[in-house]
Amino acid sequence: MPKYYDELDAVIRALADPTRRAVVERLAKSPAVVSELAAPFSMALPSLMQHLRVLENAGLVTSQKHGRIRTVSLRPGALDVLHLWLGQQRTPAEHQADRLGIHLTRSTAKET
Repeated sequence: MPKYYDELDAVIRALADPTRRAVVERLAKSPAVVSELAAPFSMALPSLMQHLRVLENAGLVTSQKHGRIRTVSLRPGALDVLHLWLGQQRTPAEHQADRLGIHLTRSTAKET
């Protein structure tokens, strides 16, 4: 079993919740303060903080507190472990189809 499976499990568990996925999607655009992240959800701030804690424990986000303001950011490369695992699940047929697509693209480009 690869070493990164524990990290992968934590990421998948964190992203299993739709609220946390929505937070990650928002943070992919830019960092945000907690109040801004909470605005689209009909939940108490402590509930959102619990979601942020799960994302932080999974290594997906980081946060910094300046006075009373907490800013949350998506950690660079946080989803790499998921991307790696998904890439390994591709079937040989998918790899062959990719190679065929590249070949056809090159052949078509030479004809024009």
